[in-house]
Amino acid sequence: MKTPLEVLKKYWSYDEFRPLQEEIINAVLEKRDTLALLPTGGGKSICFQVPALMMDGICVVVSPLIALMKDQTENLQSRGIKALAVHSGMTYREIDSALDNAVFGNYKFLYISPERLKTDIFKARASKMNISFIVVDEAHCISQWGYDFRPEYLLIKSITEITGPLTFLALTATATPQVASDIMDKLSFSTPNIIKGGYERDNLSYVVRQSEDKSGELLKIVKSVKGSGIVYVRERKRTVEISDFLKSQGFSADAYHAGLSAKLRALRQDDWRRGDTDIIVSTNAFGMGIDKGNVRFVCHFDMPESVEAYFQEAGRAGRDGLKSYAVMLWNSNDVKRLRQIVSVTFPELDYIKDIYQKIYKFFDYSFGGGKGDAVRFSLTDFCTKYKLHASSAYYAIKYLEGEGYLKLTEELDNPSRIMFTVNRDELYSVQLKNESLDSFIKSLLRIYEGLFGGYISIDEEYIARITRNSKAAIVAMLIRLSNMGVISFIPGAKSPLMVFLEERLEEKGLYISEKRYLERKSSFISRTESVISYAKEQKLCRSRYLLEYFGQSESYNCGNCDVCISAKRVGNSADYEQEIERRLLEILIESPRTLEEIAILIRDESRCYIEILRELADRGGVRVNGDKISIVMKRIKRQSKRKRE
Repeated sequence: MKTPLEVLKKYWSYDEFRPLQEEIINAVLEKRDTLALLPTGGGKSICFQVPALMMDGICVVVSPLIALMKDQTENLQSRGIKALAVHSGMTYREIDSALDNAVFGNYKFLYISPERLKTDIFKARASKMNISFIVVDEAHCISQWGYDFRPEYLLIKSITEITGPLTFLALTATATPQVASDIMDKLSFSTPNIIKGGYERDNLSYVVRQSEDKSGELLKIVKSVKGSGIVYVRERKRTVEISDFLKSQGFSADAYHAGLSAKLRALRQDDWRRGDTDIIVSTNAFGMGIDKGNVRFVCHFDMPESVEAYFQEAGRAGRDGLKSYAVMLWNSNDVKRLRQIVSVTFPELDYIKDIYQKIYKFFDYSFGGGKGDAVRFSLTDFCTKYKLHASSAYYAIKYLEGEGYLKLTEELDNPSRIMFTVNRDELYSVQLKNESLDSFIKSLLRIYEGLFGGYISIDEEYIARITRNSKAAIVAMLIRLSNMGVISFIPGAKSPLMVFLEERLEEKGLYISEKRYLERKSSFISRTESVISYAKEQKLCRSRYLLEYFGQSESYNCGNCDVCISAKRVGNSADYEQEIERRLLEILIESPRTLEEIAILIRDESRCYIEILRELADRGGVRVNGDKISIVMKRIKRQSKRKRE
């Protein structure tokens, strides 16, 4: 393909790009490191998919969610584009095969999580891959100031130590100027380069309601706004309570949270996508990367923890450009709870250090032990044994994760894992003495590589098919080898895993930066206070508040949010009309416009712009030529001069 537009037409059947897409694509083709800030629904995927198809080699896409990877790879494959993904839900053999295809299979896209970049199996293949460029999706995760902090994102740049210099394209819908700067720093951009779209969502009406009866308010919303919607809550049990409440009122609703099985989550997500279910009540585990345009409302039943989270989640409404609503419900209890979260999320440093030692004791690790192990972890059992508050203990663990000492996975379907605990000579001796196990051990060695170097995920059913045994027989032999001390065997289970990245340190050897701790705590407090400020705001247009938060200085009153509408209702229209007049003049300075064009651009539901145009015409500030209205610059300048005098 000669041009980006030709690629777009061939694979997506679009005749033109959305704003800024082509500029971003050209930056990638010119091999310039780029941070692209596009609002939700702005078409970020096209920005890397088109240039990847024009360039030699494979594009590596670093993505945070398995569901997002699967969705995008399936979408590309449906268009006849070779794409694959590597994620934790795959067996070792599947991962091994996928990475081989990335090297030799002429694939154009490899989707991978940041955690996978540092595995030995990926590093070995990356050195052989012809990588065209690296895409970092949801790039706000890179920044230590980002609300969705994931330590592995800070290590993405290290891939170039294996591959040599690469071009980076970082994509996100939300980034304050501080976060944008940090993203470019962490990826070592050769030259700062930001391509930024406006954050305005003209079809989206932001509404904030203070209420002690949130259920009643929610009922009003779903009755008045017909169509598909998302209701966000903080707790899993609340998703069920509220969805049941909506069902009892005759609405089609379902609950969604990370504690449901993968199969049930997929089923409920698909039902909602197709429109079989109208309303999904979810924790923030839902929505990222879901391409559903006709979402008419997003309601935050509980106050979110950051403006970034709110803006991204609210932005999932109205992606088709039609009128939609983003509603936040709050009361004094929300404010109190949000401020209490700070102390829970950031327990004292001495408490964090104490939790560190207790975790290793919980698994009977002595000093110097544990490194590289991955074991099932029950937070409930841990807290019961040491009489701990579950939330405080959890956040202490997550802080230790951020410091790089250990990692706690989310609850997921963990495959079984094994690792040989004897050397090859000792294993050979075991094989000679146990003829019944000899062929089984040989099969394991033939199917899986790296069994002596660390834990490897296995698939008992696959082993059973290869060896012509039952799954029960395979599990029995694995248990037998484990009891003999030949292997360490962790049976698959739906539970979190505790992964020990470093050996257990003595108290004096454990270092946690107080400076970094205070910085992160201060940043968290700042973000929560911004949400509280947004909820309590009664004078500044909601859209302008959000735009200014993300560093967009040029903005205007939207006329659609609760603040703007309230100002018009109470008769406080002088400021509003002045704003409309200013906006009218800006539009007409650009070029003469028809009345229809002005109506689209001015975004004034009160239609006071018509009366203002008449007044401007009477004063000689504008003139009508045919169907075009134009500005009389000299008259406007003289009026401005008199106003200053």
